[in-house]
Amino acid sequence: MTRDRSLDIAVTGVSGRFPGSRDLAEWWEALVEGRVLTTRYDKRRLREAGVPRSLVDDPEFVPVHGHLDDADRFENALFRVSPREAEMMDPQHRLMLECAWAALEDAATSPLDTTLTTGVYASASGSGYLRAMLAGGGLDPMSLEDAIHGNEPDFMASLISYKLNLTGPAIAVQTACSSSLVALHTAVQALLNGECDQALVVGAGVAHPQAGHLHVPGGIHSAAGACRPFDEHADGVVAGSGVACVVLRRLEDALADGAEPYGVVLGTAVNNDGSAKAGYYAPSADGQETVIRSALEAADVDGASIGYLETHGTGTRVGDPIEWFAASSALRAVGAAPGQVAVGALKANTGHLDNAAGLAGLIKALFVVREGVIPPVAGFTRLNPLLDTEDSPLYVPTTAASWSGPEPRRAGVSSFGVGGTNAHAVVEAPPAPAPRHDGQDQSRTGYLALLSAADGEALARSADRLGRHLAAHTPAPADVTLTLATGRAALPERLAVTGRTTSGLAERLTAGAGPGVVRGRAPETGPAPLVLAFPGQGTQRPGMAVPFAEALPGFAEALTECLGAFEPGTAAELERSLHDPAFPEKELARTRLAQPALFAVEYAVAAALRGLGLVPRAVIGHSLGEVTAACVAGVLELPDAARFVTLRGRVMQDCPEGAMLALGCGEDAARELLAAAGLPLEIAAVNSPDGSVVAGTPEAVGEFETWLAGRGAAQRLRTTRAFHSALIESALPPLTAELSRITVHPPTLPWAVNDGRLLLPGAEVAPESFAAAARNPVRFARALDALDQHLPGALVVEAGPGRTLSALAEASDLTAVPLASGRVARTEDVLTALGALWTRGQPLAADRLCGRGRRIRLPGYSFAGPRRTAPEAAPPSEAHRRVTAAPGTAAPRPEPAGPGARPAPPEPLDASARVAGLWAELLGHQEIDETADFFALGGDSLLVTRLARRLSAELGVRVPIRELLLARTLDRQAEVVTALAARAPAPSPVG
Repeated sequence: MTRDRSLDIAVTGVSGRFPGSRDLAEWWEALVEGRVLTTRYDKRRLREAGVPRSLVDDPEFVPVHGHLDDADRFENALFRVSPREAEMMDPQHRLMLECAWAALEDAATSPLDTTLTTGVYASASGSGYLRAMLAGGGLDPMSLEDAIHGNEPDFMASLISYKLNLTGPAIAVQTACSSSLVALHTAVQALLNGECDQALVVGAGVAHPQAGHLHVPGGIHSAAGACRPFDEHADGVVAGSGVACVVLRRLEDALADGAEPYGVVLGTAVNNDGSAKAGYYAPSADGQETVIRSALEAADVDGASIGYLETHGTGTRVGDPIEWFAASSALRAVGAAPGQVAVGALKANTGHLDNAAGLAGLIKALFVVREGVIPPVAGFTRLNPLLDTEDSPLYVPTTAASWSGPEPRRAGVSSFGVGGTNAHAVVEAPPAPAPRHDGQDQSRTGYLALLSAADGEALARSADRLGRHLAAHTPAPADVTLTLATGRAALPERLAVTGRTTSGLAERLTAGAGPGVVRGRAPETGPAPLVLAFPGQGTQRPGMAVPFAEALPGFAEALTECLGAFEPGTAAELERSLHDPAFPEKELARTRLAQPALFAVEYAVAAALRGLGLVPRAVIGHSLGEVTAACVAGVLELPDAARFVTLRGRVMQDCPEGAMLALGCGEDAARELLAAAGLPLEIAAVNSPDGSVVAGTPEAVGEFETWLAGRGAAQRLRTTRAFHSALIESALPPLTAELSRITVHPPTLPWAVNDGRLLLPGAEVAPESFAAAARNPVRFARALDALDQHLPGALVVEAGPGRTLSALAEASDLTAVPLASGRVARTEDVLTALGALWTRGQPLAADRLCGRGRRIRLPGYSFAGPRRTAPEAAPPSEAHRRVTAAPGTAAPRPEPAGPGARPAPPEPLDASARVAGLWAELLGHQEIDETADFFALGGDSLLVTRLARRLSAELGVRVPIRELLLARTLDRQAEVVTALAARAPAPSPVG
């Protein structure tokens, strides 16, 4: 009979920090090889870790532990945690944050994505870190409160939810050694009850310090320093440090979302031994057997389907026989055959990870059923003679072996806590993945990979690791780009890389620089206002629509819509010129075709950019581009704009031939040159402070070009007409007549016009102004200045072929990004430009650029943060000491010179230094910029309260908390302090 799979739970992501391994792949390799991963310390290392000499020298001290490297490192900036708060935070809580982030990335889910209601179920061991801080005596009452919030288990689940913006239940689960598997059970129930759509289960057991244990005869700790579950030499457990996390979703939802699970949780159960056992610390065979059978019943599977059991496996003389008997009885009673079930015991490899042990065992079991490989029990020699092996379904594997048990591959996982809380889970191999496309998405000729981090070093590490992974595994580039676009958080330091293939992306990620690679930092204040700039005639190229159509989703549809507004004959000719690179260039250069062709491309580019989330705050166009800008701004409707631009191109083609010459000087200098040359030329455009254009007959322009030789830079423009001069006046009457039949509308967004004005939304627009603009000089530099004044810090995007307007914008000290960086636009150029916009913080809908990709597993954030150790004492920082007296007292005032002398005036208040000193003390940052934001550096409302209290004590005047909350930056808070100090009453004179 087919099982009902509606209650199955998928494990979509995992992460872990385990002894003796840098990552999960290395950890699994060690398990398959049966390696013992614990560490035996020498005395020097123990003393450096802070272990008392009396303990180090004790002959009963066993210096063995499952050591977790870099447990004191923390990427605090990633989680908006100040250095001071990070020092106060238990490493368990720090690593739980990092593992939660990593597990979500492993599940190809953005850690800061709020589209799924995500619950957090967390457990951690008792805080040796807090005990060390308390013993050090360095915590004042306020610091103690911080330490409690950063170390007590009550706060860890809520902390993860807060830092990752997760809105489901946040529950701390504490049942000693079984905590994390009980947390798994709780999360499974929450998913089945609809309390959340996704669940994070995270457990930590990190000792402080990591050292060893004092062996007590008859106790549970090994005298030999080796954990040997079910072995005849078993003499107890060895402790270890580790952190584990899994991401859960309902299986149906996960598969519908394209996830490929590690495995499936079929059922879980939890119970307690009660009092029917030898003592509180003793295990109960009845309780363990019952919980295993309950989990199998919940999973709706029998014992005959189980091929592997990851045991609690402590290696103790009492615990091993009880667990072996309970598991044998439970599995045999529900159909398991003798010798059918291989047992695993992770503690033999890593030591007992305490509150993380259950979840670590679950991850191991998931790897077993996914890979179809059963690892040996590390260090096993011969079975403990106290174990009842008669008809037992269990056997101990001594070498790695391929799965030979029942199919589908299923396993059980047990975890038992001190005090008798037992937990068991039944897992199954993941379902066969859906068919995947192989290789490259043939609909695309380029891909954009986006990567970000909290700081530049982490970004470089992550890029290098990802590049090496892509080179080794060559996943489909569409899968890579989609996973990065949708399964990663967008952090401040950013890298955008383009490439045609996975290997191309890998090379550029590893290099971190060069063509197709853009780095940038997203502004903390949000993206700069976006301005679309539309170029004029001269930038056209045959086939110029091709790279935009290949790179920009929605471009082809918008272009089809635009061409539909032209007469059929014109539309057909335009389509050939725009899509065929072999179309005659001289034919496209003719004004009658060039102008409508450029308009169509620019209109479609603007529509496609808007579809990618790049919505302009203003528009500007140069000459012909002004018509596109007007259409995008809602001044002209598309049919009217298409008809007008067609007429404009045709009547200008009928004008007398002319020529145009760009000069490397401003308008005044250009007029002086024209006067000196004495030629009949006009100023046609003033494009920048150092750039202008003159126009006239070909003969006059040629003579002027010869006269200029040696006097200044000049460049002939690619046109056969003298636009914006008297030579096009014959075109004005028909244009004016056509405009009289067109209804123009007020702009819907700011529009910088070519006479230098900025028309705001709702402004009146005279129809005849479009004809006048064709005759009058283009004052593009003045229009850019108007935009800059209205939108300071604006980012100009050249929405069309070429980079002419980008150069003009940069000459006017604006930031510009051309979509086409060369004379001939390429798909890669357009993608690189989009990547550049993303690195500057623009809200690019990058998922639309990925073609038919699917989310896959890729290396995530490269954690290697600074080391943070427990403060032995917390004196005021040097920065604070320099500007303040003792905490809670006012700065001392100089004593008067003698009886009757007038008191010396108080020294002027250096508010900025005083506030900076307190920031340094409260946050741990020593170098603080005046524009730094208190909350961006890791501050919160509690620290603001402390800041206000300290300032009030030192100034002798109440500092309102609300004012400090509103004045977030250092300079603004200093202004508040200065103003309050000025209102404070002066001290009474002495005498």
